Amino acid sequence: QVQLVESGGGLVQAGDSLRLSCAASGRTYAKAWFRQAPGKQREFVAAISWLGDKTSYADSVKGRFTISRDNAKNTVYLQMNSLKSEDTADYYCAADAVRTVGLVTTPTYDYWGQGIQVTVSS
Repeated sequence: QVQLVESGGGLVQAGDSLRLSCAASGRTYAKAWFRQAPGKQREFVAAISWLGDKTSYADSVKGRFTISRDNAKNTVYLQMNSLKSEDTADYYCAADAVRTVGLVTTPTYDYWGQGIQVTVSS
């Protein structure tokens, strides 16, 4: 089983930036980020294809967040700019064990990280 470890979370002020990292212990294909705010359901944030040539973003983060990957390091990143208080949540890294035709925006990935907290003060 592949293990995913997130890092880079923390407490920041509105308008600030953070970069989350997720390192995988084994081979993965498409990767994604989800988040879960207090009292809310887990929601899709961003996804990236195996080669990094395709990306998908939730409307709430489009234009502010950027997902990228470094396959040599087996790591996916989420650059978060212009952070808002509504971005406060536990962020989860996800990855697939097989290739998919298109990017998946539902929480059906094969591997999941333990989650990392991002808090944005206003």
